[in-house]
Amino acid sequence: MKIAARFLAALSLAVSLAGGAWAADSATALVNLDCVKCHAQPPADIAAAGGAHKTSVSCLDCHIGHPPAVKKPIPKCSMCHSDKPHYKLAGCLSCHKNPHKPKDISFGRNVTDPCLSCHSGQIKQLRENKSKHTALNCSFCHDVHGKIPLCTQCHKPHSSDMTAADCKNCHKAHMPKVVTYGSSLPNKNCAACHKNAMSFLSASKTKHGKLLCVTCHQNKHKMLPKCQDCHGTPHPAGILTKFPKCQDCHNIAHDLNNWTSKAPVVKAKKAAGKKRQ
Repeated sequence: MKIAARFLAALSLAVSLAGGAWAADSATALVNLDCVKCHAQPPADIAAAGGAHKTSVSCLDCHIGHPPAVKKPIPKCSMCHSDKPHYKLAGCLSCHKNPHKPKDISFGRNVTDPCLSCHSGQIKQLRENKSKHTALNCSFCHDVHGKIPLCTQCHKPHSSDMTAADCKNCHKAHMPKVVTYGSSLPNKNCAACHKNAMSFLSASKTKHGKLLCVTCHQNKHKMLPKCQDCHGTPHPAGILTKFPKCQDCHNIAHDLNNWTSKAPVVKAKKAAGKKRQ
């Protein structure tokens, strides 16, 4: 009986050692294709939207081992991501909710600080050019990473014929009150707010009526040119002494009058004023 018991004990030990050796061998022999045998969803996520997690690393580069040999097979993001300020932020999974789809990033409407670690230029524009946008969290507009919302999502266009694309011709989202535009901006964009000026200009038979608004009002909103910027000083000094302002004879730039009909009227009014004095 003692011999039988010793034999069984030895056999049990041999089986145990053999099992351990098999487990060790199988652990060292794991390949990426083994993972999908039990974990179907993560490989599918990586294949669909893995980004660098698909092209630059494999399952076993991140999950260095498998239980029971390794107790904690899920690594920390900092194991690889550590060389930029953004990577030092806490709570990676609050935005990157699925590490197998790392660029599918979503958050609530109260997120700003994490954005600043990468998007410093945008916050600089917001803070240096105060507007209602300055008081908003970044994620109020960008509730999904990489999303650029349409201005018309919150703002009504200036006129019914303006589209969301037209907004960007004059406004930058992070400095919306600094209105700038290019040299080919259509007059309809100006007419949406400046109806009277556009009405006069459209009815004008002078050369001004054929110009784009931005020909005179260049580059920046509320820029008012001087007539001399284009026309120089076309009259003799004597006339300019009597009529120092262009509008004394020519009315306003959007509704020009012929100087021959306007000047005598102005001159007569000035003469009448002198007599009354």
